[in-house]
Amino acid sequence: MTLIAIIVFALALGTGAFATWQVVQNRLSTDLVSAAAVAARKASLEIEKGPADTVVLPVNRINRIQVVANDGRVVAASPAMRGMPPITRMRPANGDTRVDGTACEGFSTTERACYITVGFRVAHSVYGDVMVYAAVPEPPSLRTNFLEITLALFSSGLLTLLGWGTWHLAGRTLAPVERIRAEMAEITASDLSRRMPVPASGDEMAQLTTTINSTLERLEHAVENQRRFASDASHELRTPLTGLRTKLELAISDPESENPLETMHSALADAERLQALIEDLLLLARLDAGVRGPPEPIDLAALVTSEVERRSSRHEVLLKLDPGVVVRGSRVQLGRLLANLLANADRHAVSEVRVRVWSERGEAVLEVTDDGLGISAGERERVFQRFTRLDSARSRDAGGTGLGLPIARDIAVAHRGRLYAADSTTGRGARLVLRLPLSAAAPS
Repeated sequence: MTLIAIIVFALALGTGAFATWQVVQNRLSTDLVSAAAVAARKASLEIEKGPADTVVLPVNRINRIQVVANDGRVVAASPAMRGMPPITRMRPANGDTRVDGTACEGFSTTERACYITVGFRVAHSVYGDVMVYAAVPEPPSLRTNFLEITLALFSSGLLTLLGWGTWHLAGRTLAPVERIRAEMAEITASDLSRRMPVPASGDEMAQLTTTINSTLERLEHAVENQRRFASDASHELRTPLTGLRTKLELAISDPESENPLETMHSALADAERLQALIEDLLLLARLDAGVRGPPEPIDLAALVTSEVERRSSRHEVLLKLDPGVVVRGSRVQLGRLLANLLANADRHAVSEVRVRVWSERGEAVLEVTDDGLGISAGERERVFQRFTRLDSARSRDAGGTGLGLPIARDIAVAHRGRLYAADSTTGRGARLVLRLPLSAAAPS
């Protein structure tokens, strides 16, 4: 930042200094030449009128004036130039009557300064054909590099001050960033509870710190959920594995007391439970990673009919389906969502399960209800947490893997929809409602 600032301002200052030097040089030179020309012109008018005199009076405080004949004799001069050789021997060319130049000789043996000189030719004067010269001292800024050196020193000092100020300001500005970087470097996955101190300035750094703290809080929550999920998953996997191993060890240790066929059937049931649990875990992992199948138009009524006909149910399933309710999404995932809702309702129903499909306010609505014990208002969000079983369904046979409803909600969220538990319209049983955005496309 400092280097860029210095380069930019160096270009700007260099351009400005050069322009200033040009303006000052031109203006000063023009003013001096003009003053000398006025003095020479007035002296020319005086010698044209006469009478002839060897003394020329100063004009406008310019006291270096001479009248020089064609043969180089000084025929008249101002008091300051009496007894001096000709100021210059410049003469106009090509029929001109004026000549401008700089003379550095002819004033004295000790005075080595140069003078800006303007001369006019007077052909008909009392002295005859003569040249009238007027000279003004050339200032140091014109004959030396004084102005250039002054501007260079001023620009260098200004650039030095600018560089120091930019470095200091950038350092102060980036100091909070370095502090945040150091704090973030000390935070590890094993300790995400640390937070950045939020400055009281209320500026962008305070907003950045607040955002980082919010991100750390979400990260801590996500890591905690991941740890809890891993712990719950390992516990859920350990239980059927332990049961399967125990049955097999008993069958091996005492083959006579165990019925081999019953042992194999029991082991197969545990293996099927393990397979279902692992499949659910893999599906959750894919949903967490954002993996979705190819989207396509899906008629919810046709999907419900197909799923109900495909699966066996312990209770009567009553359907009330409006045709033409089309959504867009993955057929496999939405089919799994519906299967989980139907399995949950069939598991807790007493005699019947009801499924209804309709549309309202730009949304497709699918509702699955049962006539079981229902879900209390305080438990309606908890049932969507992973590995959650309500007190009324603690049995593993009744409660499933504890992942059906969480998977269903994750699929709904992945399809920009909502899945929630609502009050039952009949006063008993559970009522789960899925809302998805309607699609304008017709199903294939």
